[in-house]
Amino acid sequence: MAFTMTLWNVEAGKLQEVPKQKLEDEKRLEDWIEQDASLLGMDLLIIGRQVQTPGRRIDLLAIDQDGSTVIIELKRDKSSRDIVAQVLDYASWVNGLTPQEIDDIASSYLNKPLADAFRDRFDMTLPENIGSDHRMVIVASELDDSSERIVQYLSSVHSVDINVVFFTCFQLNGMELVGRSWLLDPEDVEERSESRRKAHWSGFWFVNVGDGEYRSWDDCKKYGFLSAGGGSKFSDQMKRLQVDAKVFAYISKRGYVGFGRVSQEAVMARDFVVDGNRLLDLVQPELKMNVNADNPELSDWVVGVQWEKVYPREEPKWFSGAFANPNVVCKIRDARTVEFLRKEFAVEEE
Repeated sequence: MAFTMTLWNVEAGKLQEVPKQKLEDEKRLEDWIEQDASLLGMDLLIIGRQVQTPGRRIDLLAIDQDGSTVIIELKRDKSSRDIVAQVLDYASWVNGLTPQEIDDIASSYLNKPLADAFRDRFDMTLPENIGSDHRMVIVASELDDSSERIVQYLSSVHSVDINVVFFTCFQLNGMELVGRSWLLDPEDVEERSESRRKAHWSGFWFVNVGDGEYRSWDDCKKYGFLSAGGGSKFSDQMKRLQVDAKVFAYISKRGYVGFGRVSQEAVMARDFVVDGNRLLDLVQPELKMNVNADNPELSDWVVGVQWEKVYPREEPKWFSGAFANPNVVCKIRDARTVEFLRKEFAVEEE
């Protein structure tokens, strides 16, 4: 059954369906995404618009913080089947681009070196292997049953990193509203595609403590938590951690300092309680965890952790070549790092 989106307005205790309206000029949607790629629910840097291929032009080309390219194609006036075939054709072309060719496309569009734009956007160094992976996103208001079935087949059976994001326009009291929904769960798509092209996930999570002016590893140890904030691109990563998730805590440029299991899923810092006391009343007063405590977008989001083994920040566990990542939360796949951490933190096989 083809995807449809419906909204209701609550009036006098009853639901009134909000009328849909056609987005007359889909260029507006392309403009919106170009200006703010977070509309897709993805953390991206747009590096090209109307990028010329040997055939047609890619509507938008982006890169994520892992250095993977992301092809974003609007359905526009194309038939449903044509758009699926077209985005696959684009992917085959992008897959053949060298890092230098990607840099040239980005530098021409951004009017600055890609490395500088990447650092400005993600606050990290541009990976050396940019373009080694790619993702496909089709943007549409609707697709037919057959095309949705093809996308689901490519993702679920062949682990192709392809998805469809639907934008539907509504009219309410003179206001124009826009709703967004994915055809497939983005995390499921990512997990399937990663399992095809990356090493098997160890089952352990890497979590960057962010030890500094906003939070302290000493507090994390004492009160049993990990947190991140300052924007949804950071705090949303904490929301990936479910109860019983196995986490290794890492302090940047030092090493691993703790192992434990998540005991409580992410909540705003103001709502996290330790033995009947608000966490924000317990942490060191000079820290800035209280800043933006009432703002869901900027607040720290906290997960509870039952620590099994911890070390002081001055005694981290590390070896040259061990896995580390600038992300707040990610999966540990490196076998050497897992073996090392199991030994140092006395983590038994399950």
